[in-house]
Amino acid sequence: MTLRSVVFALWGVFALYWLVSAVTSKHGSRGTRVRLPTLTLLVAVVLVRVFGPNNAVPHSVILKVIGTVVFVSGLSLAVWARVYLGSNWGMPMTRKDEPELVTSGPYRFVRHPIYSGLLLGLLGTALATNEYLLIAVALLGIYFVYSARVEEGILTSAFPETYPGYREHTKMLIPFVL
Repeated sequence: MTLRSVVFALWGVFALYWLVSAVTSKHGSRGTRVRLPTLTLLVAVVLVRVFGPNNAVPHSVILKVIGTVVFVSGLSLAVWARVYLGSNWGMPMTRKDEPELVTSGPYRFVRHPIYSGLLLGLLGTALATNEYLLIAVALLGIYFVYSARVEEGILTSAFPETYPGYREHTKMLIPFVL
C-alpha cells in the first residue's frame, strides 16, 4: 500500500468519525449554506483533474516524512478539539441552542483548534502526496479565517462577559502567532 493510499484512507476514517460524532451535537440554526467537506472535496477534485494526480508528487523522502507527521498531528488536533467540544460542536458559523464556552484542552492554545488541525492535516497531505494541494490549503485557510471571524461575533454576543477576555489572551489559529 502506498503512502498516498494510507493518507487518503485515514482521511476517510476521519470523515466517518466526524459524521458519526455529529449525531451527538446540540441543535442550532445554520448561519451559512457553504459546507466545508463539499468545498474541500470540490477543490481537491478540481486540482487533481486539472493538474493530474502525479504531476506534483514530492520525491524527497524527508518531505514525505515531514508531511506524514504534520498530517497525523493535524488530524489528531482536530479530533482532540472535537472531543473537548462534545455536544457543542456544529458546522462552521452556526448558532447552538444552549451554548457553552469551552476554553480547556486544545482551546487553551488556540480559539479554533479544529480549523488549525484540518489545515495542518491538509498541509501534511500536500507535503506527503501532492504539492498542488497547497492551493487547497490556501483557499481553506481563507475560508477558516472568515468562518472564525463570523463565529467570534456569535460567541461575543453569546458570552459578552467571558469571550472578549478569552479572545484577548488566546490566538485564533496558530499559538503565539495568529
